[in-house]
Formats: sequence, structure tokens, C-alpha cells
Amino acid sequence: MLSDVFASAAVAVSGAFGGPYHAGKVHTVSETTYDAGGSILTPGQPVERDCMVQVDAVTEAMRQAEGFTERDVRLLVIGLAGDLDTDALVEVLPGATAPADHVGLWSIQSVSRDSLGVYRECRGRRG
Repeated sequence: MLSDVFASAAVAVSGAFGGPYHAGKVHTVSETTYDAGGSILTPGQPVERDCMVQVDAVTEAMRQAEGFTERDVRLLVIGLAGDLDTDALVEVLPGATAPADHVGLWSIQSVSRDSLGVYRECRGRRG
């Protein structure tokens, strides 16, 4: 897939130059399943998926969005298998190249995809 080629190139360049993408994880909870009477059959379980994350300044469109705060950031997430929605937390992992103020958990306020499907663009907030 073309999107995988672009994501691999971004990761390679980022690794060679110390950024802008850093190792990360997306934290979600699996679906809870219920029986016909509404009792829980299988509770949701924590799920972690690897990804790469760039923390950047918000876009003008993000500034205009409902609920925006001046502490929000733009998160570009690549290399993530599966979906991403506003129930997720994105974690930038500590590492040699990750700036200290980027490391940690970010709650997702909004998510969109670029036209090629290379990255997900999120508005994030310290989670």
C-alpha cells in the first residue's frame, strides 16, 4: 500500500535525524459484550498498540473547533494498525529523541485522516 511506503519513509527519516516522529502507544479498551438480558459476558480489556507520534502546533481549523483550549496540540500518528477515535489515549514514550514536554499521555479530542491514509491528524490534550 502506498500509505505504508510513506509511513515507512517518515519513520526512517525520523530515526536518522532524531524526529519529528517518536515511539508511541495508543491505549484503548476492547468492546464489552453483553448477553440478551444485558449482563456482561466479557468486560472490556485494556489494549495497547504501537505507533509513531509527532507533536506539533494546532492548525487554524483546530483552533476554531468547539472545545479548543490553548494547551491543545496537533498529534500526527503513523504506523497504527486499526481505528483511532476520541475514546483513545495516545502516549509519547520517553526516549533519546523525544522532547520532555511531548512525553506522556494525550487524550484525543478529534481525529481525521489525510487523503492518502498515511497519518491520522488529532487534536490532543494532556490526558
